[in-house]
Amino acid sequence: MSEIDTLETLLKRRHSCRAFLDTPVERAVIERITRTAGRVPSWCNAQPWNVTVTDTAETERFRLALGEHIKIAAPQPDLPFPTSYSGAHQARRRECGFQLYDAVGIEKGDRDAAGAQMMQNFTFFGAPHVALITSSAELGPYGAMDCGGFVSTFCLAADALGVATVPQAAIASYAPFVRSHFGIGEDRLLLCAISLGLEDKAHPANSFRTARAQLGEFFEWKDAP
Repeated sequence: MSEIDTLETLLKRRHSCRAFLDTPVERAVIERITRTAGRVPSWCNAQPWNVTVTDTAETERFRLALGEHIKIAAPQPDLPFPTSYSGAHQARRRECGFQLYDAVGIEKGDRDAAGAQMMQNFTFFGAPHVALITSSAELGPYGAMDCGGFVSTFCLAADALGVATVPQAAIASYAPFVRSHFGIGEDRLLLCAISLGLEDKAHPANSFRTARAQLGEFFEWKDAP
């Protein structure tokens, strides 16, 4: 298999895992995933990403603390969330949501069940580990953009080693609390979390796969006039 075929296989196989086994992943494996992701390009080679990973005991402590915090606090993300989704972006978002609801048996219009499913974000879908991704605040949007490449490569490297992942913006919506909990400085922007562990392949939340846009939907070739 050629290198590009291997990459395409990883990209097609990787998916956002929404139910994990409680089996821990060896620290050496997580370190290799992180080290591999650190090879991605960055603006002026700044490498703005920092990664804080929880062991199983800290994951549970964080899970409980975050669960209590979100009951009393409003979201305060470091980066502004999208103001809206429209056109193809809205259609893709809705399709993904409906696929998830169908998979876990949530009927259309059942807001209580949908809300309960959304809250699974804050239990990390049962993952034994959480990786918090931060960027240097002084690097602004370009640092965040660089970290996007890091997150993608982290997820691909994890898949290559048999570890499932789900990048989560939801956890970053409570950035001040997360920074305080982990002693992360105010000079770091909390961009997202990545919950990781072994996939619960029997869980219906992991039974669907999202579609990808065809090349013609996002690619334009310009010839000289």
